[in-house]
Amino acid sequence: MANNTIQRRTQETAAARTTEGPTMQQYIKQMQGEIKKALPSVMTPERFSRIVLSALSTNQKLAETTPQSFLGAMMTAAQLGVEPNTPLGQAYLIPYWNSKARALECQFQLGYKGLLDLAYRSGEVSTVMAQVVYENDEFEYSFGLEPKLVHRPALEERGNPKFVYAMFRTKDGGYGYEVMSIADVRAHAQKYSKAFNSGPWQNNFEEMAKKTVLKRVLKYAPLKSEFMRAVSQDEVIKNGLSPDMYEVPSTYVEADYDVDPDTGEVMNGPDEKKGEGGGKPPEGGDLVEGQQQMTV
Repeated sequence: MANNTIQRRTQETAAARTTEGPTMQQYIKQMQGEIKKALPSVMTPERFSRIVLSALSTNQKLAETTPQSFLGAMMTAAQLGVEPNTPLGQAYLIPYWNSKARALECQFQLGYKGLLDLAYRSGEVSTVMAQVVYENDEFEYSFGLEPKLVHRPALEERGNPKFVYAMFRTKDGGYGYEVMSIADVRAHAQKYSKAFNSGPWQNNFEEMAKKTVLKRVLKYAPLKSEFMRAVSQDEVIKNGLSPDMYEVPSTYVEADYDVDPDTGEVMNGPDEKKGEGGGKPPEGGDLVEGQQQMTV
């Protein structure tokens, strides 16, 4: 029943926006009950709603995304208890262009600090972190039967980034770490993200690099399944709503270009991109199908 109510409200909002202009803000205010149920105790529904409304007013492109995808991304952030589009860098709501539906859709992305927060909240780790190593730092590591990780940052000019590493220590004394060279990080980003030449990979490379290595090492941490479910929500678009957002199928973006989550500026966008019906679409990225089909 709750799911039907949410879906009906979404459809009503889409119709109202078409005839009366943007009504996303009104819809968010109407969803206080759903937001309250979804949020963990780390945040109040009033604060979360203010943050989302602020994101909408700051970035007009978000207000132009489909209500289904925006509200899906919003409720995913709510269920995980992370702040979207704030200086904390926990998570982002990012508009992307769906060339098949010829509409802007909203993608949810976890930030590096959001990943840290979720790991600590799992209750299984005492320390989790990621660091960038620069060429003038003292850095030594080895794997095998006697693993070793030593990092002493240079006190003065540190030079260019050379490595990124992430580590965790559990409350019972276990630990693990992962190291990637900057070249490996770039190769990984270029392989899995067509948005590598734009957006956060160019504006905040080190944070994206730390997130990449941290996700790798946390696969081996003895964390609860709830944490892994949360991480699986990273970089997805959900065109549906449910009291449990994990149940909503996901689609994935493979962007040729994207939109800055803070300013709405098109990053590395083409001069013109035509769809099947001709004409120029709004700025954003292309949507590609994930492992599950989505009914839009």
